Amino acid sequence: MAEPAHSSQSGSSQSESKIEQFQPYISADKNIAEVTMKALVLGAILSVVFGVANAYLALKYGMTVSASIPAAVMSMAILRTLFKNVTVLENNIVQTVGSAGESLAAGITFTIPAFFIWAAQPKFAAMKDILGSELPSWWLIFLLSMLGGTLGILFMIPLRRYLVEKEHKTLAFPEGTACSEIIIAGEEGGSKAKSVFLGMGIGALYKLLMNGVRVWPESLEMHLKKFLKGGVLSIEATPALFGIGYILGPRVAGFMLSGAVLGYLGIAPLLSFVGGFIPEGVFIPPAGPGDTPLGMMTSDELRTFYIRYLGIGGVSVGGFIALLRAAPTIVHSFREAFGQVFARFSPNGNKVNDADVPRTDRDLPFVWVLGGVLLVVVALFFLPGIDITISAGVAATVFGFLFVVVAARIVGEIGSTNSPVSGMTIATLLVTAFILMATGATGVAGMVATLMVGTVVCIAVCMSGDIAQDLKTGYLLGATPRKQQLTEFVGLIFPALAMGVTIYILDDAFGFVASAEHPNPLAAPQANAMATIVQAAFGDGLPWAPILAGGMMALAVELLGIRSLPFAIGMYLPLSLSTPIFAGGILHWMIHRPSKATKSDKTLVKKWHQKGILFSSGVVAGDALIGVAVAALVAGSTTYQGYFDSHGGAETSLVGEYGPAVSLSIFVALALYSYRYFKSKSKDEV
Repeated sequence: MAEPAHSSQSGSSQSESKIEQFQPYISADKNIAEVTMKALVLGAILSVVFGVANAYLALKYGMTVSASIPAAVMSMAILRTLFKNVTVLENNIVQTVGSAGESLAAGITFTIPAFFIWAAQPKFAAMKDILGSELPSWWLIFLLSMLGGTLGILFMIPLRRYLVEKEHKTLAFPEGTACSEIIIAGEEGGSKAKSVFLGMGIGALYKLLMNGVRVWPESLEMHLKKFLKGGVLSIEATPALFGIGYILGPRVAGFMLSGAVLGYLGIAPLLSFVGGFIPEGVFIPPAGPGDTPLGMMTSDELRTFYIRYLGIGGVSVGGFIALLRAAPTIVHSFREAFGQVFARFSPNGNKVNDADVPRTDRDLPFVWVLGGVLLVVVALFFLPGIDITISAGVAATVFGFLFVVVAARIVGEIGSTNSPVSGMTIATLLVTAFILMATGATGVAGMVATLMVGTVVCIAVCMSGDIAQDLKTGYLLGATPRKQQLTEFVGLIFPALAMGVTIYILDDAFGFVASAEHPNPLAAPQANAMATIVQAAFGDGLPWAPILAGGMMALAVELLGIRSLPFAIGMYLPLSLSTPIFAGGILHWMIHRPSKATKSDKTLVKKWHQKGILFSSGVVAGDALIGVAVAALVAGSTTYQGYFDSHGGAETSLVGEYGPAVSLSIFVALALYSYRYFKSKSKDEV
């Protein structure tokens, strides 16, 4: 994609004029109830519930369920049931606070269990002397949560104007946009509410039958052993991914699919083909940790040991290029912010008063941001197990900011649901390890310090995506940014208190390493990957070749004039996630393609598209709500957990061998129904 117009000076003025013309749902000159006790209490409760549920989900299955939309829906349902007068901005605060727990859970579960995995190995006995105990204490986990979460919140404040306002026409922020549509529809009622709640009902029923009752399988795949050995065709036929694809549109969805096609239908079969020429008995180790010869690898193993590292390199380079594009605006924002700080201390300076700034443009003072970041950096040096130089601490903080920018940009392009958080975490740990090794860190002490600093940065990266979505919702609704930024800390502190307890309870109940006491431990896939990667980094065993090759692929795509970040994300994520997103993008294209009707009535497509956005937002919400409920059931009932695990495959669902055909048929039926519904007339249009 060519450089956007706002990168030039003339384009910038055009972009700013568009921003000035934008009118939120609640205008800046109106002051209505926003931060209230009932909103804070309900948001804090939801934050803990979603955080605990997603902690289990991440450790058991390696995934989390985005909580922004479920929090928005539950806010409307609960507040409007209990109270007569509830404003849209109160609902916005509930979803702002309530969604934070899921992001914190991702940052914690992707990193902290690595300490438990190391503690089970005798060669890491020195960790007890470094930490003062065999395992990180509840208090230490709480501190890491607060430090990382605080960094994520503070780093996003100076980025808000660029990512949310200036890039309003460029970045979709699917969940943030969906949340605003859901909250507005609940406020206005009528056909808008009908579209949202119809979508919610269909999405929830679909997800309940597929994922809760396990009537038909969720994931389908076909290995191309005869025609393209090592290649695979796959789809995760979920309503949420289809709805997100419609919101994103065909361009971004197409870029994602192109990366997936290259990785899983191009490079993987090529690797398998090359592996077939290796003489029998000659073992060439895989790029990543493993012991399977290249020619005998399955498509899943090829992804694990090769394609995933290509994606990590591509995401890192694509994200860095996106950061370079944003650099002029970020520098300008910082220059303005520093100017305001100096003006406060200058006797002749022009101080900026709140009264002179529109309510919808008031952020936390930059001096607070700067002071908070400095406090976090200083606090890092007092954590047990951290033995790093000042330069390493500062460098880790700077790279943390860069990764926050990249992660927030990714979320804006493809949404939180599909954000490659684990890939960003791996990149974070790699950079952190490189910085610490360059400043003299070695052995177990270096590994512990890397994981400590990496955990803080990882939590900041995970939180930034959620905060960016929340600020987008607030921008569309007309919220006060400063109030959202302050209440994010409420959404952070309560799940942070619960997260350490949750990790210890799950370790006691299931364990993270197979043993006589825990023969079937939680897989903790991301944490296992992080533990292995940090070990490899300090043992000089990182697969740099595929990481660098992935970066070169992203650079080649940029040279074609196409944004490489969604392409690289598609290469990192499984093909099964890109295909349903592309299906939703195709529906978006079909709704917008020119026809006789649209040429004679220009507003018709706009009506169809608005209905599509509302319906798709509802579908995503219904899917996510049932996903969280199923996660809670799996965590709370061993009976249901056994049923859930034994009925998940293509042959083990309730419809048995007909599962793939049933799954694909229902997914196609959802697409056809959506197309017809978007083009239908509601009663208030007749």
